[in-house]
Amino acid sequence: MASTPWDYIAKLVCIGDSGCGKSSLTIRLCEGRFSPHHDVTIGVEFGSRIVPVGPPHAKPSSPFAASASADAPAPDGLPEPPRDTSKHPQKHMKLSLWDTAGQETYKSVTRSYFRGASGALLVFDLSRKQTFQHVTDWLNDLRQIAEPDIVVILVGNKADLTQQERNEREVTREEAEEWAKRNGVMEYVETSAKSGENVEKAFTRVAERIYQNIQAGKYDLNDRRSGVKGPGAGGNRQVRLADAKSGAGGCC
Repeated sequence: MASTPWDYIAKLVCIGDSGCGKSSLTIRLCEGRFSPHHDVTIGVEFGSRIVPVGPPHAKPSSPFAASASADAPAPDGLPEPPRDTSKHPQKHMKLSLWDTAGQETYKSVTRSYFRGASGALLVFDLSRKQTFQHVTDWLNDLRQIAEPDIVVILVGNKADLTQQERNEREVTREEAEEWAKRNGVMEYVETSAKSGENVEKAFTRVAERIYQNIQAGKYDLNDRRSGVKGPGAGGNRQVRLADAKSGAGGCC
């Protein structure tokens, strides 16, 4: 896909137990597809996606807001956001996504990627209660290393398994929402990487909150540690999902 100009770049991490679908969520957002057979992440994988932030996109009446809420992608799975260059030029944010391994073996490696992150998706599997029971440990690890104002959203993935005739849900929406409220997490969203349900919503909700923080002056856009950069950092190139081979510093 042709590169798209962006106004900001933000580093996000996907964390949670192995097998929760973190890689599938990242692939669904970046490539608009679902692979039923995905290799276990070893260390960290990387992807990126440019999304609209702020008005006019953020207004309920925005055409993209309506399509995003319904998660109705274009044929290639990656809808181009509408632009309004009249009174309120649309702002765009490039999400630099770091998909981390969930196994204990790689925790010392994946924790290093928490540094400099401005947002995080804390993912668990709706059909496996144990993965939900571990989100507190993941959140504690994140908050020990990341910046204090990191934007965190709780994601219950594999919602498609809760809608079948044989319901495999092991965590109720009420349980998850109560945990999010109790632990100071922004909100709770249920997603399905398989169907695409709410995948865009989860990532764009984090992006919108980061944008609000930018507007409030909470980040130094020239500080590499802030996890958010202006347009002078790293160029406007689109990056394909690939194994990350480099170190964890910064947001690109």
